[in-house]
Amino acid sequence: MQRKAYVSGAAVLLAAVLAGCTGGGSVGGSAPDSKGGDTGTTAPVAQPGKYRTLPEACGAADHDTLDTLLPGIQESNDEAQQEKEYAGEATLTYDTDRRDGCDWKVASSAATDHLFVDFERVVSYDNTVSDESKAEQLYAARQTSADLPQPSASASASASASGAATPSPSGSASGTADGSADAGGDNGDASGAPSAPAASASQTPADLRSRVLDDLGDEAFLDDKLSTGSSTAQQRTVTVVFRTSNVIVTIEYSEQPTASASAPDSKEMQDRARKLAQKLDSRLNG
Repeated sequence: MQRKAYVSGAAVLLAAVLAGCTGGGSVGGSAPDSKGGDTGTTAPVAQPGKYRTLPEACGAADHDTLDTLLPGIQESNDEAQQEKEYAGEATLTYDTDRRDGCDWKVASSAATDHLFVDFERVVSYDNTVSDESKAEQLYAARQTSADLPQPSASASASASASGAATPSPSGSASGTADGSADAGGDNGDASGAPSAPAASASQTPADLRSRVLDDLGDEAFLDDKLSTGSSTAQQRTVTVVFRTSNVIVTIEYSEQPTASASAPDSKEMQDRARKLAQKLDSRLNG
């Protein structure tokens, strides 16, 4: 009986060896991001993403950039405190080659500024879906959830037509893109004639609305929101999200003044966030 069991065990071992020889590459030889599925099929395997690693998020912005975005850093006379504020705080992650983020929050005499930078490297484990295609899907979901306003070409055309039919007199309130009043009396003309700069003045608010960006990464959008929290001071948050191949980058920049006299300037904050986004895009493609 023992001899019979021994022969049976040897046969099983031989079958396992033969199966290993004919079954393709071993698990240990596969790449960390290799896609799953049946490798024995003849269907083509989708290409891996362009990026295999990520930059360090807390090193994404240099000191000059942080001085602009977080002016409170320069108000501190404590060098150790300054270095801590420049360093930021890394967000919790279990694989920095898949996701890496960093937070900075600095108070000044005028406002509290917060900056968050996040890199996400997208990997698809589906043989039929490339890493870039998966990133496109995730980016599209982000843009949809942002609920950006629809392009206002027709609305602008309608507004222009309306403005031409009923020109507003200088010094009176005229409708602008954001519904604010246009004083229009800078040239001191009280004759009631139409104000020439009115059309250009109404163009600026439309340029600052939440929108798709066409000069950043493979695709990008900007979201600008003004909210009132527990205090009477209005907090503005500008978010820039862009995708480059299989990496999605998020920049969230917010400011809340210490006093409630005025809201943070939209153009200034958007310009700062977009300049940082351009630097990060260049770094990824450098």
